[in-house]
Amino acid sequence: MYSFKLKYKGALNYMNDIQLYNQNCLNVLDNLIKDNIKVDMIFTDPPYKVTSYGNSGSSGGMLTKKSTMSGKIFEHNDIEIEEYLPKFYKVLKETAHCYIMTNHVNLIHFLKVIDEWKDENGEGFHFIKCLIWDKGNKIMGRFYMSQFEYIIFLRKGAGVGINNCGTSDIISIPNKKLKADDGCSFHDTEKPVELSKILIENSSKENEIVLDPFMGIGGCGVACKQLNRKFIGCEIDENYFNIAKNRIEGTAIKSNKAKKKLF
Repeated sequence: MYSFKLKYKGALNYMNDIQLYNQNCLNVLDNLIKDNIKVDMIFTDPPYKVTSYGNSGSSGGMLTKKSTMSGKIFEHNDIEIEEYLPKFYKVLKETAHCYIMTNHVNLIHFLKVIDEWKDENGEGFHFIKCLIWDKGNKIMGRFYMSQFEYIIFLRKGAGVGINNCGTSDIISIPNKKLKADDGCSFHDTEKPVELSKILIENSSKENEIVLDPFMGIGGCGVACKQLNRKFIGCEIDENYFNIAKNRIEGTAIKSNKAKKKLF
C-alpha cells in the first residue's frame, strides 16, 4: 500500500485523500465493505478478453504480442465480472454512478450479469445506457476496423442526473498513450486522463471519493487530483502500480503548488 496526504478541506477520517493499493482489488473491496466505507463513484477499465487476432501481420504494437493474439493482454487477466460486481454495489453509495469499460467481445455477457445479479434484498444495479468512447484511431481487423470502446453506465438506487447534462453519449477523446524512452507504451490499454475527467466531473463533486479498482497506470487518479477529488486505486501489477504512484504523486504535488497539469 502507498498513500500520502494532501491538505484539502473535508479530508477523509478513515484514510488519506489518496489511497493506492498494490493488491488484488477483491481483497481491498472486502476491507472497504467490512469497514463500511462508501464511495461516491466508480470508474474502471477491468481486464477482459479481447478478440483473438491469430496472425497480426504488419499491424505492430500490442497486436504482435502472443498473449494478445490469443485474446489475453495482461498477466493478471483472469477475473470475471461476477467476482467484482457485487462488491462494487456494496461499496457504492446510494444514487451513485458506476462506469465499467468493455468491448464488443464481452458486452453481452457483462450486461447479462448486471441485469441478473441481485443482493440479499433483491436489489441490484440499474443499467442506464452504454456510452461510446471514440478513440480517434483504428485497430486492424478483418471485419471493419475498431475505433471505439463501450462504457457501461450504471446507477445504484434512485436515478440522479449527471452534472453536465449537455454531454453527448459519444465521447471523442484521442487515444494518446504515454511512451517510455524506448518509444513503447507504458500500458497497452491506457485510458486518457481527459476521458476520466469528463466522467468524474459528471458523476461526482469536489472532495468526494472516486474508486478505480483496476487503475493500470493511474490516469483516473491523475484526473481526480486535477479535479480535487479523493481517490482510491488498486493495481495488482507492481510495475504498473509504481508508474501510477509516480504519476499521481507528481500530479498532486504540481497541482498543490502551481495548479498545473503534469500529464
